[in-house]
Amino acid sequence: MTSLLRKRLEKVRLALLALHKALVDSERATYEQTMGTIPSPNHFLQLLTQDPWFAWLRPISQLIVSMDEALDMKEPPGDAAVEALLKETKLLLAPSESGEGFSRHYFDALQRDPNVILAHAEVTKLFGRRKT
Repeated sequence: MTSLLRKRLEKVRLALLALHKALVDSERATYEQTMGTIPSPNHFLQLLTQDPWFAWLRPISQLIVSMDEALDMKEPPGDAAVEALLKETKLLLAPSESGEGFSRHYFDALQRDPNVILAHAEVTKLFGRRKT
């Protein structure tokens, strides 16, 4: 992995972390409006990892983990592997009103929460006009 590509992956990862937090916070607020207050951080962690309500967030969580693994490898992955992660990011962050799974839930989150919109903008501006 070239140093330029590594820096790009690090920047996208940081922006994805902020987006992930915005999505988790937004989804928690929606959950609590519907189901009631979540009693503790431990209970919330259990909901995030096990409850179907939050299952749609797993693709972005897994993508961040994949980036972490690539950045922490003793033998860095090749440029093609890093480019694949960046392409996966771009494809994942394509909201769809008529879609299913992540794309539909992502669309809904963008409609209801300005913090999600701002975090989405930060990630997408890192892609600029490049073909990824």
